[in-house]
Amino acid sequence: MLVRYSTNGQGQSRPIANIFTRAEHHIDPSRIEPKAIWIIERLRQAGFEGYIVGGAVRDLILGKTPKDIDIATNAHPKKIKKIFWNSRIIGKRFKLVHIHFAQLIFEVSTFRAAANGNEQNNLYGSMEEDARRRDFSINALYYCPLDEQLFDFLDAMKDFKSRTVRSVVPLETTFIEDPVRMIRGIKYANITGFTMSFRLRKAVKRHRHELKRCSSSRMTEEIFKILQSGCACLIMRDLMKYRLFSSMLPVLHDLLQGGMSKGLTSEFERSLLALDAQIATGAAVQKSHMLAALVRPFLVIPETYENTSELFREVFKQVKDLISPITPPNRDIELAVSDIFESEEIKVPKHAVRKPKVPVARQHHKHDEKARSSRVKRRRRHPHGKAKQNTPGA
Repeated sequence: MLVRYSTNGQGQSRPIANIFTRAEHHIDPSRIEPKAIWIIERLRQAGFEGYIVGGAVRDLILGKTPKDIDIATNAHPKKIKKIFWNSRIIGKRFKLVHIHFAQLIFEVSTFRAAANGNEQNNLYGSMEEDARRRDFSINALYYCPLDEQLFDFLDAMKDFKSRTVRSVVPLETTFIEDPVRMIRGIKYANITGFTMSFRLRKAVKRHRHELKRCSSSRMTEEIFKILQSGCACLIMRDLMKYRLFSSMLPVLHDLLQGGMSKGLTSEFERSLLALDAQIATGAAVQKSHMLAALVRPFLVIPETYENTSELFREVFKQVKDLISPITPPNRDIELAVSDIFESEEIKVPKHAVRKPKVPVARQHHKHDEKARSSRVKRRRRHPHGKAKQNTPGA
């Protein structure tokens, strides 16, 4: 094991991180998407550092192939944008860069400075400061695939050995700063098979009411992450155990607590287990199918109805009511209802599912391509017209 040092204000060196080699961390580089390695190579060629961070490193250590790969660097967003033509800066408070490769998108963030108890502090900082802003220690490791070195600023590798989920931010403030961390702690414990530390479990129970402050958009995002995790059934069980589920999906919670709760809970878990099994195969599962798995046990589909269009609208409204306050796109809900109709062998009405909207950027891209194609055709029809007119002495 190597050690990384830093110099303090008095010029004294101090150890700030343990550096593990491949013989110690056992990460298999072949599990990494080659384009992520290419991004890090380009950053280094431009004189910057680049590391794979977060859940991707956690998965690699556990011998899994990460679904998404995030990258952290000491390059500022505008510098990253100059290096990669296929990139776009996003975000308002803290800017990130998305690098696009057809269907693949890599998120590249600049190291952030220490929080200093101020949520608005989004200044750029060092890798050590960035590590201390992570939520849990198992997500606070930095891996360079070029040197195959793993940087550990917070003794996270000890938590991997003890199979423990431990908070990086002090427990007195972490869930007040961001209540969603309670959901993530439970999610990480289940997808890794680790155990939340005793103090972390107590803090979740103590601060569970903070989750009511979470916006519907954040909650929507977290619920879909749970549904696509492959461990949705176990995670939902623990969310109920820690009494968080009632703040996430209050209507479903009330139905599960009702008079028919035992049979309904079993049906709900069977539906989630079937979804988990499907995701475990590696097949692509659409959000609409996840949504259908979430609500199907709670739906009441009338045996008699005037027409399928009327029935579709009624089931659509049921789904909206059941999942409140989360707000997925209406098209995803329509596709979920379509999924449910097909499973019930009910004919899906024509035009019941709206067409997907074409993003404005893509519309502009198509317009530019058409204009470019038109100019090329005009040049081919008159290959020498303008050149002849502009030739000196003609």
